[in-house]
Amino acid sequence: MTTETKNRYIEAVGRRKTATARVRITPSAKTTFLINDKALNEYFVTEELQTIAEEAISKGEVKEKFTVTVHVEGGGIHAQAEAVRHGLSRTLVERDEQVKNTLKKLGFLKRDSRQVERKKFGLKKARKAPTWSKR
Repeated sequence: MTTETKNRYIEAVGRRKTATARVRITPSAKTTFLINDKALNEYFVTEELQTIAEEAISKGEVKEKFTVTVHVEGGGIHAQAEAVRHGLSRTLVERDEQVKNTLKKLGFLKRDSRQVERKKFGLKKARKAPTWSKR
């Protein structure tokens, strides 16, 4: 690899429900996360969400260090964390095919396409009907 391609970023999109994360990784001296111009622990406040977002790097046994820049929008905070994980997994696979098997077994490369079912006319929610009475 030349120095030009070595320092170039890799970009991928991760999705979950209505959340979309555009993830860029650039080789770096240490691993840093920037999500919507905020640090990882500022954007994802809870430990659980931080773990979900970083899981692709930690469980994917990636030896390299990266600067991870993410632009995420839509959905809830949990779906956004999972969208970041999905996008990060895709970038890591694009960078190195060796991690594909590990990430695939963990289910990080699969797009979770489940959506909220719409509310129907005459019902209280998507499937909940008003209480039926005989008379």
